[in-house]
Amino acid sequence: MNQSFSIALFSFLMCLVLSVNSAFGGSENESAKLPNIVVFLVDDLGYMDIGANNPNCFYETPHVDALAKSGMLFMDGYAANPVCSPTRYSLMTGKYPSRVDATNFFSGKRSGKFHPAPLRNKMPLDEITIAQTLKGKGYATFFAGKWHLGDSAEYYPQNRGFDINIGGYHRGGPYTGKRYFAPFENPEIKVESPKGDHLPDRLARETATFIDDNKDKPFFAYLSFYSVHTPLMGRPDLVEKYKKKAENVDGDEFGSEEQVVGDKPRRVRILQKHAVYAAMVEAMDLAVGKVLEQLESSGVADNTIVVFTSDNGGLATSEGLPTCNLPLRGGKGWVYEGGIREPWIIRYPGKTTPGSQSREPICSIDLYPTLAASAGIEIEHPVDGVSVIPALSGESLKRRSLFWHYPHYSNQGGFPGGAIREGVFKLVERYEDGQVQLFDLKNDIGETHDVSSEMPDKVKQMRERLHQWYREVDAKFLQQKDGRNPWNPLVDSE
Repeated sequence: MNQSFSIALFSFLMCLVLSVNSAFGGSENESAKLPNIVVFLVDDLGYMDIGANNPNCFYETPHVDALAKSGMLFMDGYAANPVCSPTRYSLMTGKYPSRVDATNFFSGKRSGKFHPAPLRNKMPLDEITIAQTLKGKGYATFFAGKWHLGDSAEYYPQNRGFDINIGGYHRGGPYTGKRYFAPFENPEIKVESPKGDHLPDRLARETATFIDDNKDKPFFAYLSFYSVHTPLMGRPDLVEKYKKKAENVDGDEFGSEEQVVGDKPRRVRILQKHAVYAAMVEAMDLAVGKVLEQLESSGVADNTIVVFTSDNGGLATSEGLPTCNLPLRGGKGWVYEGGIREPWIIRYPGKTTPGSQSREPICSIDLYPTLAASAGIEIEHPVDGVSVIPALSGESLKRRSLFWHYPHYSNQGGFPGGAIREGVFKLVERYEDGQVQLFDLKNDIGETHDVSSEMPDKVKQMRERLHQWYREVDAKFLQQKDGRNPWNPLVDSE
């Protein structure tokens, strides 16, 4: 064999080896570069319920606050709806819940002066979830906690893109067994905890185990707490801690908030002092800390995106009135800021500057496109959200408006209504009678001064855009009751 032939043969064999390696090992090498993802979704946690947003917070959240200091805190972050299931739908799909009439918690059908809009109480099976999208990219996927997006197993997490589901089914709270303490008697918690085990800690342990088991490949862990939703139950030691702390908190605990037009004012908490709720918040924070510690000990923290948010505002006007959202107005079930403005923290190693803040308005519809973009996935179907990755570097998002549509009478006293935010302005529209309010959030975050009469052109422009959006998403509105017809924004405002 001559020398030139030997060299040619060697080159050919090397090319063949490299080609085989690329064909069979390339996807693994590519997957190794993908960022891991952990999402914390806390049920009913208000914007003012964490120290990072509220220096005078009665509740102690050191782990969440530390997460904020290690990433970016969004000061104008929102949920897509003032109650849970619609926001959960938006987080999973990147779409406004009004597109499929998933506009109230599943299945809330309270009537008032009029009947509510038609409600779909399932996330449609043809929706593509972020879990399915990431799984298609090679991610191991995990869900723990509250789901509340369908009433039968075909709608549960394990059939919507998650490899593992711990505790997610149709119920909106831990209403079985000993509720927040074992035995949980949750059909999707297959191995029961020892008696007295605490649900937030159990879910955190399961999440930590999944992280360590999958540390050598890309993973997506979605820890969706049942906390701090009712029933109001806390660890006894933490409840005692906050009872003592509350002894040093003075001031009026309750005030009043407007009710639906013509009804009596609604009682609202105006001081954070509820010891049981405080215990629930701290237990959630401890669970977050356990998962963050696992990221460090598994050696994957530097390649893991962490997102922390809530599904609606803090519960301030009903069911025990456990928290205060001031200076934000209203709370869960209201389209005022207290019902829709949320804690939003994103830590993206290599993208976020530790301790940074953003005033870019973002929403739960943005989670799907953000996570897809982080994994290099191009979404091939329509979504309403945008990737917020540019905002992580201080850039502005090219989006003109955010919208809300809640054509229901909330359990918490909130009125049926819609809203639009453009820049610093927010317009609120009531569906019973068409009354409108305009607020300058930059100077009036508490929505105490209606400037609609001072800015009629702004009202006209924003209202037209809101009504255009109603048409785009085929929004539904209040229905006739007892022979009376409600105001309809697509008819009566023409």
